[in-house]
Amino acid sequence: MIDLVAAAHGTADPRGIHEVHELVRLMAAARPEVPISLGFVDVDVPALPGLVDRVVADSNQLVVVPLLLSSGYHTAVDIAREAERRPHQVQTASALGPDPVLAEVLVDRLRACVDLRGIDQVVLAAAGSSDRRALLDCSATAALLAERIDRPVEVGYVSGAGERLGPVLDRTAGGSGRRTGRVAVATYLLAPGFFADRVRRIAGGLPVSAPLGADPRIAGLAMARYDAARKLSVVAV
Repeated sequence: MIDLVAAAHGTADPRGIHEVHELVRLMAAARPEVPISLGFVDVDVPALPGLVDRVVADSNQLVVVPLLLSSGYHTAVDIAREAERRPHQVQTASALGPDPVLAEVLVDRLRACVDLRGIDQVVLAAAGSSDRRALLDCSATAALLAERIDRPVEVGYVSGAGERLGPVLDRTAGGSGRRTGRVAVATYLLAPGFFADRVRRIAGGLPVSAPLGADPRIAGLAMARYDAARKLSVVAV
């Protein structure tokens, strides 16, 4: 069986680290026959390159699965570099999003924090990126969410390029400082941490959903990304 290396954002927040580890545990529980390791593209250890070297030395082949909600720098550079370093041993999978599974989890997180019957519009709060691919992925996720809740969904970012969350909320929720509109914020982040806390601060008194978190559906999605990449690897061989 080809090994799976999950590649996640690092964080200094222990809540975020716990959530990512819990997601990997769910992946392992769903597919106990697959050897799974967790590495990080920034901040935390083990760093992805060193982990890939160790796993390849033990098992010869692996698939790197990004535990990232969108494509962007980390998938196109950090993770792609691992396949370039070992082209006959390392295969990379696609990012988790956009995908209908993530939209379904977003709906559940929204319903857990607010009665959608009282909401006219939703703002999808994303971390942001300077990479256009990531912004396009977030827009696609907003469209998937809008289909499911039958309400307009705009995207606001807390960093990087794209329109920032604060101005989007000011425009959709009744003007700067008031935010009286029937608007809810869908947190498009995998785990708690700095960005999730910032979303809540920017949103003020508006209802804000929890991050997606360690959900069995997301674990299943990650394993589906692994299976798709593994099949491509077999065909290439």
